[in-house]
Amino acid sequence: MKLLRLGGYINILIAIAHVVGLFWAQEMYDYTGVGENMQRNAEIHPLLPTAMTVFVAIFFLIFGLYGLSAAGIVKKLPFLKLGVFTIAAIYLVRGIVGSVINIGFESSFIWYHLLFSLCALGIGVLYLLGGLQIWKSKV
Repeated sequence: MKLLRLGGYINILIAIAHVVGLFWAQEMYDYTGVGENMQRNAEIHPLLPTAMTVFVAIFFLIFGLYGLSAAGIVKKLPFLKLGVFTIAAIYLVRGIVGSVINIGFESSFIWYHLLFSLCALGIGVLYLLGGLQIWKSKV
């Protein structure tokens, strides 16, 4: 349960960071490597980058709530088992694919891209192991 609780709180912190980061949106976008894409999106509609960031923050919040729900901290959410393992899969794929792309295919190595991928991998492991731990004990 500790693993899912930690994963849940990390996701909630990431969601909060996305929302707080909107106060310094361009700097945040540039630092994370999405600055150019967000500038193109702003040309489509000025609020599109903000809306996309809020949308992503909502997903992190939902992921966090699923971790906390599986850990017994918040009310049981629907499709809890499926949710936890789906979140684990999303993070694991993001971590592995992102690391491979960063190390093997980017024209220049960007350390924080690798760091983000490794963080995703770590969160995926928290959800996977935490989910396995909880559901093995309930069987």
